[in-house]
Amino acid sequence: MQLLYITSCYWLFHCVIMADNYTTAADGGSSSSLQQVNDMIIIVQVMNAIFIYIICLLIFTFFKKDTFLSNTRYIFFAHTLLADCLYLIMTNNLLLLTYFSVTMPAAVCVFFCVLLCELTFVTPLTLTAMSLERYVAICMPLRHGELSTVRRAIYCILLIHSISAIQPIIIVSIFFASVPLGFYTQYKLCSAEMFIAHKWQRHLRSVIGQFYFLVMSITLVFIYARIFAVAKEASENKKSLSKCRKTVILHAIQLFLCLIQLWCPFIEAAILPINLKLYNNVRFFDYIVFILAPRCLCPLVYGLRDEKFFLAIKYYVFFGLNKNISPILVDNLITGHMKT
Repeated sequence: MQLLYITSCYWLFHCVIMADNYTTAADGGSSSSLQQVNDMIIIVQVMNAIFIYIICLLIFTFFKKDTFLSNTRYIFFAHTLLADCLYLIMTNNLLLLTYFSVTMPAAVCVFFCVLLCELTFVTPLTLTAMSLERYVAICMPLRHGELSTVRRAIYCILLIHSISAIQPIIIVSIFFASVPLGFYTQYKLCSAEMFIAHKWQRHLRSVIGQFYFLVMSITLVFIYARIFAVAKEASENKKSLSKCRKTVILHAIQLFLCLIQLWCPFIEAAILPINLKLYNNVRFFDYIVFILAPRCLCPLVYGLRDEKFFLAIKYYVFFGLNKNISPILVDNLITGHMKT
């Protein structure tokens, strides 16, 4: 169901535009609905451009500092940024292709949809891993150095992608067995609807998605309960624990928005028979709130709140031209923060 949610919204824009063109011709020139869709497209382009610029700046900052490359927390952070950046670029490209009615070979569409389906789960799973890292740092501080290593972080990222690939592998396997080989050479408007060969496939995808939702939700409830309990009992370093707790809360909000995305198709399916325009507006709202917003919170959590990253960003955002911020000072301050 999630895959349907990711790409069919772009197919919907196309349908609305076609319907509006028909209405315009029938009504003698009324184009308010078409203008509304155009405004939505422009808003999405502006927001995507801003978010992608911020994400690319953070990725550049991460790779420029060796101290970040050796820290598990920032490795997970960079992985989230890379996944989000790729996700936003691909979804935006599909939106534009569908908006301008550009077709593509079905095989290429299958590749894009499978990758998007995997990336849909990569972000919430990585956020869960980041929360686990914070759990180890707060609840098991003596073992944090042993458990949070670069090698373990890489293994965890590989595990995240393996788990994220389960659903698209199942979907593609069923799809390959359901359509002839000649289908993949046909040019089609890319839409997740083409993956629905049987009605029960929707139920299968829904079951897998809700299972992910349940497991991540239970994990997060346990993590946050333990962190809050430790923070409440701690008598020393309350300032640091308070900051960690706020970071975890922001992770929870971001992850909550990502997980709510898994429930959006059920709401939208109930609205579709009522009103197509309302359905379009709801999908636009879901895209902004449950796709763009969670990927904006990640830069907020580490790009603005984290002192180490903020120090480095202040230097690179001005391309090193700000004479009041020297690279040596930035390196010394970051290293000092890392040690503390």
